[in-house]
Amino acid sequence: MTLTFHPLTVLDREAVQAVTLHAGRRNCNYNFANLVGWQFWFQTEVCVLEDAVVLRYTFDGAPAYMVCTAKDLSAELIEALLADSRGKLTLIGLEDSQVQALEKHQSRFAIVAEPLRDRYDYIYSRSGLATLRGHGLNAKRNHINRFRAEHPDFEYRPLTPALFDECRRLREIWVEERDANATLIAEHRVMETVFSHWEALGMLGGSIFVGGSMVAFTYGAAVTTDTFDVCAEKADRHVEGAFAIINQQFAQHLPEQYIYLNREEDMGLPGLRQAKLSYHPEILLSYNAVHIA
Repeated sequence: MTLTFHPLTVLDREAVQAVTLHAGRRNCNYNFANLVGWQFWFQTEVCVLEDAVVLRYTFDGAPAYMVCTAKDLSAELIEALLADSRGKLTLIGLEDSQVQALEKHQSRFAIVAEPLRDRYDYIYSRSGLATLRGHGLNAKRNHINRFRAEHPDFEYRPLTPALFDECRRLREIWVEERDANATLIAEHRVMETVFSHWEALGMLGGSIFVGGSMVAFTYGAAVTTDTFDVCAEKADRHVEGAFAIINQQFAQHLPEQYIYLNREEDMGLPGLRQAKLSYHPEILLSYNAVHIA
């Protein structure tokens, strides 16, 4: 088996999603919008096989690979990946169950797994986020009730290209409170890429308006047929409850085919981890790097 890669573009959507949408892998990195948006950062390349999508990234000049498939990785595919990587293979984004499945190849390959807790995905019940029922979510309901009391005229509006300038204005407010860094600059480029290919990427988004001005917006795309991945969420921190209300309202307005909402990783940030855990994820999706030689 020989793997042939090419730089990922929007034109690869149909071929890639023919595999990813149905493979049952809810990893946010298989959201095609994320793949295209961050292509410039990781120099992402793709090879589409009959029942697998192989993604090749570049980290510090060295390749790393993700493989989206419903099946376990075969020895033949591992051999092909080893050949492409010149004998030093790093696989990323593997769930614990996938790592366990690789153990059957231990007699043939040297396999070392490295859990990456900071990259675990937080996956929630869409209906749970929409209703916030349950004792553990009392504080969230109270937060939203306070927002509704203070802003009884708030509006939820689906996010469309006509609102992109409002999103840019709000993002600038959000960025002003942070130190400029390469990641923030990259995130801006990703957002502009998504906006430029909104329909071609199959994006869905929502926004909250108070007094005629946008105070929060969010958007994302499907990662599987039953799981929606939230790519971005921005809000005016001066408007108390803006993050909570966009979170709930977007979940309420998503098509019911989506049973789960993937709200991605916490990047090891203590405040973000606490916030994501406070919504009680149904699945904390493991994320491992595996080194094979």
